[in-house]
Amino acid sequence: MPSPDGSSHKYDRGYLTVFGASSLTGATRLSSTAALRIGAGLVTVQCERRGDVYRTSLPPEIMVQDEGEPVPEKATALLGGPGGISETHKKTLLETTDRPRVIDSAALPTEPSAFNGNPNTVLTPHQGEFDTLFGQSSGDRRSAVQSAAKEAKCVVVLKGPETLIAHPDGRIISNDRPNPNLATAGTGDVLAGMIAGLVAQHMGAFWASAAAVWMHSEAAERLGKGLMASDLAKRLPDIWQALEAEAR
Repeated sequence: MPSPDGSSHKYDRGYLTVFGASSLTGATRLSSTAALRIGAGLVTVQCERRGDVYRTSLPPEIMVQDEGEPVPEKATALLGGPGGISETHKKTLLETTDRPRVIDSAALPTEPSAFNGNPNTVLTPHQGEFDTLFGQSSGDRRSAVQSAAKEAKCVVVLKGPETLIAHPDGRIISNDRPNPNLATAGTGDVLAGMIAGLVAQHMGAFWASAAAVWMHSEAAERLGKGLMASDLAKRLPDIWQALEAEAR
């Protein structure tokens, strides 16, 4: 897990660029806020439209770029898909290979060969998106997600009551903590932002995904009934402190 010391500055803690949605702006706001809460030093939302909406609705710590501006050279990770993504940004995301990427929802490719997969790339489909991308599985989710990760050459996080995290080398982790309170709009956007925030901090994509999925479940467990997606990130500082205390 990332553990900055007293000499760290914001760039040491990672710089995430999020490609903002043009219509479902709430999803982008949830994911970018979660990335900041999980420890990324800087987060920028890059949008082709509605920059003023983002400037007035995002936390003031999150920067906003307008149409036509390049991805910052110092960005250590990219995230796209929560709430939608423009065709230009989707092309950039799928073709980028020199830094970690989290590819969610609307940014998922139409077929595994449509992008250059690598072990620093994370796909975050729910079951329906997974079946569209890789074909319907026969019921053995574990074998299906392991095969998918190998085929796509990247980490695949198959979301559900049991969330499975698969590495292209065959490793797999199960987060079997079903929580019906997570079955509400926006929780997947928060998870994508959490994963992206950890990989931006130079954490390996496989372990970042596993850690984020566990922390996501832990936040839901602590919140209980009445949970809204925007509540999840607010619990992350307490979870971080508990993990650090345990490590000591």
